[in-house]
Amino acid sequence: VLAIAAVGLAAWWRSLHPSNERSWSPDQAVMPRVSVTGDQVRIEGVRNFHWRSATEGDPAWESRTYPLDGVATVWYVLVPFSSVWRGPAHAFVSFGFDDGRYLAISIEARREAGERYGLIAGLLRRFELLYVVGDERDLIGRRAVYDGTDVFLFPVRADRAAVRALLVAMLRRAEDLRQHPEFYNTLTNNCTLNIVRQVNAVVPGTIPVSWRIVLPGYSDEVARRLGLIPGGADPAAGRERFRINQRARAALDAPDFSARIRE
Repeated sequence: VLAIAAVGLAAWWRSLHPSNERSWSPDQAVMPRVSVTGDQVRIEGVRNFHWRSATEGDPAWESRTYPLDGVATVWYVLVPFSSVWRGPAHAFVSFGFDDGRYLAISIEARREAGERYGLIAGLLRRFELLYVVGDERDLIGRRAVYDGTDVFLFPVRADRAAVRALLVAMLRRAEDLRQHPEFYNTLTNNCTLNIVRQVNAVVPGTIPVSWRIVLPGYSDEVARRLGLIPGGADPAAGRERFRINQRARAALDAPDFSARIRE
């Protein structure tokens, strides 16, 4: 009986195939389309929702062009799911440009309409992998103001050449997923592991393998020990320094939102 069940389970597992053609949750309905020409990148499908709550917002998808020779900084955003256990968390990055603009890239489990994310479900080929490219007021602002979770924004120590290479690599990966969909996996194909792989592809050996990477809530400790983000003698105090919820709440409707959450 166990052998028959195992064979049936294996057959079911192999029958599952990732697809970009489903009825998606509205906030994940559009995949970004990326084209790079010389020192310019054009992105169609930049998300810029105006959120009124954690679940209600006015949809907006924009086409934007950015100068690749103008990308200057990269920031690491960490959003723990719980204050009880730090392990489960979401992590993403945002790129700053010389002209004052910022572009956030969030690697997510793509949900169908009405579907909810779950750590266990993320192991069972329930979600596809999606790179959400969006405005910081949307991707950071909603989480910091409406989701009821802490949001930490860490400046990353990296030179301009590495920052540009990372941005291009992530945008090309986003475009590749349009043609070659993949399943999200909580342990093997999640937000943090994708960031780590792309950082190491740009600068080999930057981030060594660690169990803390599998649990994104501890990833800032890894980055701090490697000297990639600022730290201090007291890790908890250092972390609190970069919590932006209060600043985001005060600046949500301000035109200089990105600048004010970094004050």
